[in-house]
Amino acid sequence: MRALRKKSRSNFVSFSGIDGAGKGTQIEALCVRLKEDGQRVQLITFWDDVARLTRLREATGHSIFKGDKGVGTPSAPINRRDKNVRSWLMTGVRLFLYFLDAISVRLAVEKALRSEADLVIFDRYIYDELANLTLRNPAIQAYIRLIMKIVPKPRISYLLDADPVKARARKPEYPLEFLHSNRQSYLALSDLVGGMTVIPPMPIEEVKREVLYRALRELPFGANQRDNREGMACEECSR
Repeated sequence: MRALRKKSRSNFVSFSGIDGAGKGTQIEALCVRLKEDGQRVQLITFWDDVARLTRLREATGHSIFKGDKGVGTPSAPINRRDKNVRSWLMTGVRLFLYFLDAISVRLAVEKALRSEADLVIFDRYIYDELANLTLRNPAIQAYIRLIMKIVPKPRISYLLDADPVKARARKPEYPLEFLHSNRQSYLALSDLVGGMTVIPPMPIEEVKREVLYRALRELPFGANQRDNREGMACEECSR
């Protein structure tokens, strides 16, 4: 566990946030920039590559809770019924599923770190599931601490904070009331687990600059790039 964490903190990051926060846009921008600099980047999508029993979970949302299928767009909004369904029974189901997903996360990180990638990026992480729980409950807080002992911690855990109104305008899938409460859950989770890099609501281009700045400052290859640029600047000055 200790060896894995030491290695994993050097070369993988995650992106989290409410639906419509702009995770896909920021991940794509970071991937393009790093590949331009010659870095090998591997992208892992949480729902497709990590989460367990996804077909059963999707079927439950559609058949039992009567939620819409697909992805909401400004021109074609939908009404999803899954993580926004709150009951003691669903909480119990989530605790079981999230535990399975935590084990899957660990295995996915171990596998990714054996790849040739310079950086592994997780599009969503275990944080995006834990934010669906009632964080005020002491038992839930203890559960989260247990989960955090299982999953490796990214070197950078980006939390893209966003205005729920603007987020829903970009991706209309959940009621605005839920997005407001979900946003607060993410911020509370950040305080609970610690170490998350919260990017405040800003225009897209400013968020891109902040995400890249953090990557170049905190990742090992980013430090090498800064050293190279400083060395080149010194050479120019000495001529």
